[in-house]
Amino acid sequence: MKFNTLVVAATVCGIHQVSAFAKSTAAIFVRPDTALEATIAPVKKLVPPSDVPPGESASAFETYVQKTYGRYPLTITKGKGCTLTDEDGKIYLDFVAGIATCVLGHGHPLLTEAIEKQMAELHHVSNLYYIPQQAALAKWLVENSCAEKVFFCNSGAESNEGAIKLARRHASNRGITDPVIITAHDSFHGRTLAAITATGQEKYHKGFGYGGEMVQGFTYVKYNDVNELVEKVKEINDTPAELAAEGRKRGVAAIMLEPLQGEGGILPGTSEYFEKARELCDESGSLLICDEVQAGMGRTGTLWGHENLGIVPDVFTSAKALGGGVPIGALLARGEAADVFGPGDHASTYGGNPLACAAGLAVAKAFCHENLLENCNERGAQLKKGLKAISAKYPNVLGEVRGWGLMLGIDSVSCPAGELVGDCMKDGLLLVPAGPKTVRFVPPLVVSEAEVEQALKIFEETVSKKACT
Repeated sequence: MKFNTLVVAATVCGIHQVSAFAKSTAAIFVRPDTALEATIAPVKKLVPPSDVPPGESASAFETYVQKTYGRYPLTITKGKGCTLTDEDGKIYLDFVAGIATCVLGHGHPLLTEAIEKQMAELHHVSNLYYIPQQAALAKWLVENSCAEKVFFCNSGAESNEGAIKLARRHASNRGITDPVIITAHDSFHGRTLAAITATGQEKYHKGFGYGGEMVQGFTYVKYNDVNELVEKVKEINDTPAELAAEGRKRGVAAIMLEPLQGEGGILPGTSEYFEKARELCDESGSLLICDEVQAGMGRTGTLWGHENLGIVPDVFTSAKALGGGVPIGALLARGEAADVFGPGDHASTYGGNPLACAAGLAVAKAFCHENLLENCNERGAQLKKGLKAISAKYPNVLGEVRGWGLMLGIDSVSCPAGELVGDCMKDGLLLVPAGPKTVRFVPPLVVSEAEVEQALKIFEETVSKKACT
């Protein structure tokens, strides 16, 4: 009894206080206080985890999982390369890649080995200490981009939240009390509150406002409309008299854009638009932020999507493919933006931990040694050519083909994109909608020429059946 009480005392009070604690509570050691013991509730017996039996995943989800997704009736149990296998043994060609995430496909030996090795050594430690894997991944990212410094987190939404915070602090440092971030209609920047406010789609805002408003300090312009962007920057940088009378100053904190809009329907940005955005930011001292969560890490044929547009952002964000399917996000910045945050201004418990960064380093090595960018451009050209041919053959079913590299979309004109995606799934090809009318093709960057041909064959067979109905 005495030993156990000392152990508890050491745990609660700290080892240096145990002696004093023991002396002051000597009576407890000599004559245990039965009333005190009675107040300690018995430990509740836990229910051990159990596997969900085959065929019962859907019912288990219905019972235990919040309904935040509209799921297709498919349960995946394993994957290899660019294929996935369901619980019945049916094999699918995967052109979703976890929505542009599994850049190395499934079960890639380089990624598997890196994760297994790191897990056996050290998988997590606080950012209170130096983490070699984080330093190595940051070094690689800086050496292969315009960035000078990196902050690590866990997802694209977190990366964009970090960019929003950084832009507001940077604006505050310039004396702006009412900072405004300009984003584009039909954009998508994440599901957290500020990120979803930055998303220029009202359907995602419904029910999450306060007094009819989302997070203040955001405004939207038409994507690729140069004149509207110019006018919006001019408007925001002109502080209204009523604000000025209160000693306040309004101004553009940042222009935040996707180089290629993903959820908005696979819509590439134009060089003219992004060059003007860069010019406007330079003139006003605001930041140009590129959301590279989906378009980055080689997806568009260059390591970063903005490289297709000939501009250099002040800040850009990454996630998805950065860890090849292991959760990791990054906020990258250059110039003044790289030094905005100080200790305590921003943080992440899991961000940049050894396991996630080991995965990121494995992906980085694959880019350097397995010619992923070259393959992305070659297979992207092959896929785009094939999709255009199918669209021309079935104009009553399909429309325009858009995109860069292996981030391609084709419009479905005869039915909702989700319906066509469901039909392709039944035929063994996994695709994903990008908005209500666009079917998205985002296969792993290791996809082969033969696999692209197979995907085109399945897609055409599915479309031909649509044409006959």
